Amino acid sequence: MRVVLASQSPARLATLRSAGIEPVVIVSGVDEDQITTTDAGNLAAALAQLKCRAVAAQVEPQDLVIGCDSVLAFEGEIFGKPAGPDEATARWRRMRGRSGVLHTGHCVRRGGTELIETAATIVHFADVTDAEIDAYVATGEPLHVAGAFTIDGLGGAFIRGIEGDHHNVVGLSLPVLRDLVRELGIDWTSLWTLST
Repeated sequence: MRVVLASQSPARLATLRSAGIEPVVIVSGVDEDQITTTDAGNLAAALAQLKCRAVAAQVEPQDLVIGCDSVLAFEGEIFGKPAGPDEATARWRRMRGRSGVLHTGHCVRRGGTELIETAATIVHFADVTDAEIDAYVATGEPLHVAGAFTIDGLGGAFIRGIEGDHHNVVGLSLPVLRDLVRELGIDWTSLWTLST
């Protein structure tokens, strides 16, 4: 059995590796715009499922496929990846000093069995200056991530705190994933690829 990550996210790959799992990465290439909903949790789950199913169709039935997607719910809006620097800057000017909820959908599939779970973490943003926002956006980092921020990179200094699972904010909740894998009858420690 291979563990297959249906995501091109370096943060998700790093999270799995730090947890002792070395997945094969297959990018789904799906059109994310085909899913529309006004509920952030449902959107994250639907996108995770879409990615997982697309990659599961390309691998062997015994492989464990993991699909994830994250979106930020902020003041009644859903923030995925920003369209460009101007949008990222505008978001940060709205988010600074406030809080949002980062939703990450998780979908696992092995053979004909598929399980889905969404995790939510409250993120409290620091009251950053215009100059800090401009400098952060200029790095390009916020252009490639949901909500236009990271907690495990340059943006980490701009997060005052969180309520919930830190890994969920990175893009993959290890406790949620462990629970899903166990429901499939797979022992989490059997996925470890640590050298002895």
